[in-house]
Amino acid sequence: MSVLKSDIILIGAGVMSATLGTIVKELAPEMKITVFEKLKGAGEESSNEWNNAGTGHAALCELNYTTEKADGSLDISKAVKVNEHFQLSRQFWSYLVDKKIIDNPKEFIMPIPHISMVQGEKNGLFLKRRMEALSDNPLFADMEMSDDPAVLKQWMPLIMDGRKAEEEPITATKCETGTDVNFGSLTRTLFEHLDAEDVDVRYEHMVKDLKQSPDGTWKLKVKDLKTNRVEHHEAKFIFIGAGGGSLPLLQKTGIRESRQIGGFPVSGLFLVCSNPDVVEQHHAKVYGKAKVGAPPMSVPHLDTRYINGKKSLLFGPFAGFTPKFLKTGSYFDLIGSVKPNNLFTMLGAGVKEMGLTKYLIQQVLLSNEKRMNDLREFIPNAKNEDWEMITAGQRVQVIKDTEAGGRGTLQFGTEVVTSQDGSVAALLGASPGASTAVHVMLEILTKCFPDRIKEWEPKVKEMVPSYGKQLSEHPALFQDILKKTAHTLMLENPIHEPSDIRQLS
Repeated sequence: MSVLKSDIILIGAGVMSATLGTIVKELAPEMKITVFEKLKGAGEESSNEWNNAGTGHAALCELNYTTEKADGSLDISKAVKVNEHFQLSRQFWSYLVDKKIIDNPKEFIMPIPHISMVQGEKNGLFLKRRMEALSDNPLFADMEMSDDPAVLKQWMPLIMDGRKAEEEPITATKCETGTDVNFGSLTRTLFEHLDAEDVDVRYEHMVKDLKQSPDGTWKLKVKDLKTNRVEHHEAKFIFIGAGGGSLPLLQKTGIRESRQIGGFPVSGLFLVCSNPDVVEQHHAKVYGKAKVGAPPMSVPHLDTRYINGKKSLLFGPFAGFTPKFLKTGSYFDLIGSVKPNNLFTMLGAGVKEMGLTKYLIQQVLLSNEKRMNDLREFIPNAKNEDWEMITAGQRVQVIKDTEAGGRGTLQFGTEVVTSQDGSVAALLGASPGASTAVHVMLEILTKCFPDRIKEWEPKVKEMVPSYGKQLSEHPALFQDILKKTAHTLMLENPIHEPSDIRQLS
């Protein structure tokens, strides 16, 4: 039996593996990397441009990243953290443009204002408190606020058109430094680069099993789906970045850290505008506030997107349910993920998350007219014939036991699981996900290659100049990096002095 040996094996050809592989090739070009992807190409599942919202998540408009405390004050720590992490991605992407690894940044990133919009006096006060809490932080210095209909009509004419004077007042904040990111295009570009760097990328190859040898190396059984032959591979380090497919693979490793972890799949549905005249009337990503009782992942948003060089307009997400962990997965994924070591964790989630279950049932039963009525809360004059429904990607929400939440706590966000010996790492969960890929991969390298990270640090700082620093604590450095990355990534007019619109009218 022949065994093919690698230094690193990446499972899944999405943006996470693309990012890790690219970073490693810059740090240690001598390392042999092999990638396995069960589909026919890179970026076809979660990273695909039609399977995610395409938001460069920096907490500029996502209200679920600023939570309200019992005393009415706001906790902005998560918003700051998400923004810090996105700045690392911007820096790394700029480095790739400078190195000619990415030829045309406009193929994957475009400038687009990020707007938070709420209705009613109570929500308006919440948004004002959020603005006040964030305004002293350099990362959010360009945020403006207004409740003046004339100003709001300039910011989002499609949303303001057709609104009646007696309707609840609208309050909004806007950040010009927002971005739309085509993670599918970015993923494909990076894999083209990796292929040119002699990375062994094997499409239509499914990892069937992985076991650790006594010497610490990992042995993988991989099925070539084209020939049905089984290959045997070996590596010292494994990264599992298979989207919803990561949890079953993590469970196969048998590492202690994989126990008491479960997952619950939620599919996303979006309304897509088919009328170019309507598309041209909107130029922003506008995020609202989740309805009372709805989970954070249900935050409604109206997004300008740039896909395949064409401007698009999407609204959602609406939740759907299937037991598949991937769009291309199996209907047995969910039941197959329930193991003796996570059974009580899953049962605990079932008891605690009745609200989520009710929400999903309601969402699945929504008629097209009900969905259009939700859209009309954003666009009063929306016409049925201008919109069609598409199914976006599957997201597996992580369930685990925590001190704060107890048994079976549902986690909303991105989770990284690493083995104690640092030989395997897996990425689970959902948003902010791809936007924070560079931060996640640098954390993995720090944990899993502790004997080399000091040696690599100078090169890491070349790729990500702010590495090791909190930009929110270094305003001058942040402004310098923001300007430089905006120039390199061709993001038009990314910096401006806050205008008089900053305060409520």
